[in-house]
Amino acid sequence: MNTNIRPGPGKPGADRSGMHRQDDNGAGMSMIVRTVTRWLKGPILLFGIYIVLYGHITPGGGFGGGVIIACAFILITLALGEKNGLDIFSKGLASKLDSGGLLIFLVVGWLGTWWASGHFFKNFMATPEQSYFTLLSAGTMPILNVALGLKVASALFLVFTVLTAIRIAQPGADVEEDPEKEQP
Repeated sequence: MNTNIRPGPGKPGADRSGMHRQDDNGAGMSMIVRTVTRWLKGPILLFGIYIVLYGHITPGGGFGGGVIIACAFILITLALGEKNGLDIFSKGLASKLDSGGLLIFLVVGWLGTWWASGHFFKNFMATPEQSYFTLLSAGTMPILNVALGLKVASALFLVFTVLTAIRIAQPGADVEEDPEKEQP
């Protein structure tokens, strides 16, 4: 018998059977969703990183991979609760990565102006013919994809946290009005 479960019908956090988990703080979703999220968060993050790194060879890139990475962190936040989600990817870290991604993107553009022929974002990294269709075959494109992936993932996660904070802050946001009710 599981000792973490105690009866408690009618108490906050109790499920329909009246059982209550002692380690459940009321945040997040059901145990099934939390378990599946724990299993899938690694593969989803790896897939997003793969899309960012190989975006110059296959369809994808910084934007698509960044969206996948952000969705992984949003899934973690929704399934495990806001506190657990922000412990993994805090707003401060997301803000720093957002700024870092933009800074990397601009520095690569300025380096193209400085080292190459004076054109902004000129590819200044030569690629030998033997390395075509490999990870480092596109000059500055993999670096730009990583910068864009950081920017998109962190900005999308920050937008999600702001929208959830606005939704939580509105009093009576979960109450729906009766559309048939006549208004004087």
